[in-house]
Amino acid sequence: MKKAVERGLIEIEFVNIRDFALDKHKTCDDIPYGGGAGMVLKPEPLARALDSVGAGRKRTLYPTPSGRLFDQPSAREFAKEDELVFICGRYEGIDQRIIDEFVDDEVSIGDYVLSSGEIATLVIIDAVYRLREGVIKARSLEEESFSDGFLLEYPQYTRPEVFRDRAVPEVLLSGHHKNIADWRRERSVEKTKRLRPDLLE
Repeated sequence: MKKAVERGLIEIEFVNIRDFALDKHKTCDDIPYGGGAGMVLKPEPLARALDSVGAGRKRTLYPTPSGRLFDQPSAREFAKEDELVFICGRYEGIDQRIIDEFVDDEVSIGDYVLSSGEIATLVIIDAVYRLREGVIKARSLEEESFSDGFLLEYPQYTRPEVFRDRAVPEVLLSGHHKNIADWRRERSVEKTKRLRPDLLE
């Protein structure tokens, strides 16, 4: 990522919501209407922060456990955008009126809950930026997990040929490209069946 930034392929800007709170305590959260545990991020400072980066005119994502599942097709879709805005929630989340006014996509990185949205945002950014043109060689992206939609990537080996009595499969040393391609495809299907049978369904 650092190299991509240095080469001008991507740019990342951080915005602190607290900088847009107007009271002396920089208050950005309050108790939820209707009662319940936890706190909710207030709409006023968050809206001012989003206005400052033109969120209304740029695709805006809100990472949240209640969003649609983020996957490789989502990453490819987001990578086509010139700019993305991410809202990093905390506590019980953000005021629904911010979602209604600014958010284009509510996205979940999995069926679990984190303490804040920064980590989920970093996961999405990492999956997206590498798909931008020029960041990684196109060939490297072609044979990854999910590159064809549903198979996990085949096992990889490098030197030495034997490590702790475990040898590299002979086919990979053969130089026979078709046999290697067939072996990789078989191992991909086998691995997917074993670890993610849901993908084959």
